Amino acid sequence: MATVALDTTRSQAPSAWTIRWRRLRRFPWLPVVLLAPVVICGVFGGWIFPHDPTAIDLMSPRKVPAWLDGGDWSYVLGTDQFGRDLLSRLMEGARVALEVALASVVLSSLIGVSAGMVAGYYGGVADNILMRVADTIFAIPAILLIILIGGAVGGGFLTVLVSIVIVSWVLYARVIRGETLVLRERGFVALARVANCSDFRILFRHILPNVMPTCIVLMTLQAGFALLIEAAITFIGLGIQPPATTWGLLVAEGRPYIATAWWIPTFAGTAITVTVLGANLMGDWLQDRFNPRLRQI
Repeated sequence: MATVALDTTRSQAPSAWTIRWRRLRRFPWLPVVLLAPVVICGVFGGWIFPHDPTAIDLMSPRKVPAWLDGGDWSYVLGTDQFGRDLLSRLMEGARVALEVALASVVLSSLIGVSAGMVAGYYGGVADNILMRVADTIFAIPAILLIILIGGAVGGGFLTVLVSIVIVSWVLYARVIRGETLVLRERGFVALARVANCSDFRILFRHILPNVMPTCIVLMTLQAGFALLIEAAITFIGLGIQPPATTWGLLVAEGRPYIATAWWIPTFAGTAITVTVLGANLMGDWLQDRFNPRLRQI
């Protein structure tokens, strides 16, 4: 009887192909597909532009997309009001979007994670000062604060970047502080203190690796937030200025032509929506993978 039971157990064990198939099914295919064009255009756009995104052709303004009547396949997505190729401008906008997202996420995470670990580990005066500053920034609506900064300093890439960092580091600091408060009471931190490790070593060799999964999830989610903020403030004229090309600027420039050349703002708005959706879906997937209570093994 025991032998029969053992054989039955072995026969029900999943095969190697079944295990591989389950892993493939859990791979975030949709977020990767949504984000891949942005990454490819942002990195390799300079080599694959169909046309110069800044070249003006006043003989071909507002040409319709290629699949509509009167369209030209040399301008797949049509042209804008100045005859510039819309596909090339969207690809150039992807490069700017990638730069804004990466730079703002890296700077925000560095500031926020450092502040959160210091506040959570030391407590006391350091915790009170850092968290009160964070609470003050968190209490002001992000868009309003960025508009105030843009109106006072003026538009430009640096203004957009600094504005996003100012409103974004707070989330990292609050979340990482909470995790650090728990980690500093764990046994491995107590053993590190007994071993006479410095506070710097404890923070960056013992606590930082344990908060990195949460930080990665926040970085992914904040990338989509950064894109939305950049597009919003550029749309109202306080962000990145011409002759640069961004998706928010394309939407703003195409707004007067929405009835006669709908493709100018529509494709740019779709690019923003798809990219933010992909970033949020990737963040959700990473959260499921890093959370042991949600992860499927």
